[in-house]
Amino acid sequence: MGTAPARAARGGGPAARRPRPRPPLGRPPDGARVSHVEQVIVVVPAHDEQERIGGLIASIQASVVSLGRTAPGLPVRVLVAADGCTDATVTRAHTAGAEVLELERCGVGAARSAGIARLLDSVSAPAERVWIANTDADTVVPSEWLAAHIEHARHWDALLGTVRPDAADLSPEAYARWRDVRAREEAVGSIHGANLGVRASAYLAVGGFGAELVHEDVLLVERLRASGARVGATDRGEVVTSGRRDNRVEGGYGGYLHARFSAETTSSSV
Repeated sequence: MGTAPARAARGGGPAARRPRPRPPLGRPPDGARVSHVEQVIVVVPAHDEQERIGGLIASIQASVVSLGRTAPGLPVRVLVAADGCTDATVTRAHTAGAEVLELERCGVGAARSAGIARLLDSVSAPAERVWIANTDADTVVPSEWLAAHIEHARHWDALLGTVRPDAADLSPEAYARWRDVRAREEAVGSIHGANLGVRASAYLAVGGFGAELVHEDVLLVERLRASGARVGATDRGEVVTSGRRDNRVEGGYGGYLHARFSAETTSSSV
């Protein structure tokens, strides 16, 4: 649930504030093979998210329906890794149609890892043909989310997707500052667990998510890159995630947003 800034050129002036064109998926590396995906698993860590989990699952299901138009018959399983929940998260996730793995409180990294392990134990496809789509319980995904992941998976081992905060969770002034910074700085390539995909074979080769309480996503991507995995990025399928002040993870995205954009600052990137 951490975020690593993209290393991109910065610039000021009116031209830099124009909306950026949507980037393509990118040219695959020389010699990259096409790998057909036969199974998709979606894993969501959740700690006391009863108010938001239903909306997330509904948005994932809409994305599954949309994916069926371009990849009919591709199986998708959705699992909520309930991380020591004391509210109605488990019940509401079941009601919304997700599988649920109930865990003792262990933190976001361990919850992601446990959820992925549970689903990988029961898939029939080989690991190189399984795509793991990660998001967060306080997020809503667009209908094109899974389609963007699967198109990307044809040539790459991991996908870094973009996120934007829910405007309702920030003051108008803070949201305007966020938009201004994003218009001037390249956001594609930042690392967010709320929108991160990875081929199961590449994930397993580097040991998967660790048990970190924060930045488990950043550390996974660092290991993937060090292993030689092909890591690409796109803003197709951008998700909306919570910018709430009472973020479930200290040092997570919501805390970052309020620390940076609730006051006048101009350094760093989104």
